Amino acid sequence: MYYRQLSDKDILKGFRKGNAAIIRDYFYGYCETAYNIYDQKYQLRGKQNLDFMSLAHQYAIYQMEHDWRPLEDRSPNVSLKTWLINGFRYVVLDALKWYRKEYGSITFEDYLMSFDVTSDLRLHFNKMIEDICDHAPLDRKERMIINMLLLQGFKAKDAAKEIGMTPSAISQRFKKLKEQIIAPYFKKNFDMEWDMPEIMEDPMVASPAMCESAMPSPCGASYIPILEKKRMEKKRTTPEFITELQPGEIFVFGSNLRGMHGGGAAYIAYRKFGAVMGQGVGLQGQSYAIPTMQGGVETIRPYVDEFIAFAKEHPELTFLVTRIGCGIAGFDDADISPLFEQAHSVDNIVLPEGW
Repeated sequence: MYYRQLSDKDILKGFRKGNAAIIRDYFYGYCETAYNIYDQKYQLRGKQNLDFMSLAHQYAIYQMEHDWRPLEDRSPNVSLKTWLINGFRYVVLDALKWYRKEYGSITFEDYLMSFDVTSDLRLHFNKMIEDICDHAPLDRKERMIINMLLLQGFKAKDAAKEIGMTPSAISQRFKKLKEQIIAPYFKKNFDMEWDMPEIMEDPMVASPAMCESAMPSPCGASYIPILEKKRMEKKRTTPEFITELQPGEIFVFGSNLRGMHGGGAAYIAYRKFGAVMGQGVGLQGQSYAIPTMQGGVETIRPYVDEFIAFAKEHPELTFLVTRIGCGIAGFDDADISPLFEQAHSVDNIVLPEGW
């Protein structure tokens, strides 16, 4: 056992060298502590894909793909254990996004915290907030509150000193502004609910080389890869997690008509597969958008039919259909899968398992 015997620097060296004992005792040990913490808040146990091993493996894949730099680049006054536990939270929230059917939604504050301040999506979000301030009937203090709390990340107590109000008054005014102005704006103009699902700045990804290698687990068993190396050869179903595409493969995702790719598979399409912000329908890069946020199932059918016709016209492409509509749109597999009945005979359309 290495517990309490190694420095943070030595632990990171062990991670990079693939030292099984160090990874087991420290990485998975710290992850287990994190899991117990977040299980109390989010009730993770007993839910599919929210068990400890599934989440810890996802976190390990992310760290290995980045050569463990997210742990090395931590704040100088924060211990490795604390930094790792805080990072595990984003894995949990991203997994909860996929479990929304039972979990519901995550607060907008959590949604904001998931953005890197330099990311393109954050810049788009800031622009939308600025548009709200330009067109909504706000007084000077209300504009300052929105700017400081929503754009600059001030806490209520810090903003209070600058604005000349009490922290309690700041919080109450901000809550009122969210409920009466900001949330309705998002819902009306971008087909988005105020409580959006959590997204990660860099979604969990796994390279083919990583999937071929075996990673030790706390139980001594080989780690089961998220992606099957030859997913398309053995079983004609879309993988649960698509993290890379081969030439000619197209990522088919559910979108909103405004093309605001802010969560779920749409965000992955935007970040990794060429989806265009502002384009809610059709082919874009290595992705294809099918709107699912505009109403009932019947409003989705025309777009699905259009997609199937498009796929037939482009046999040189392979379309990997994700579980569109089954995330933040709120539909079930039983609602959406019948829409793809005509796709069963189209060789270059790959559907989720059970569809």
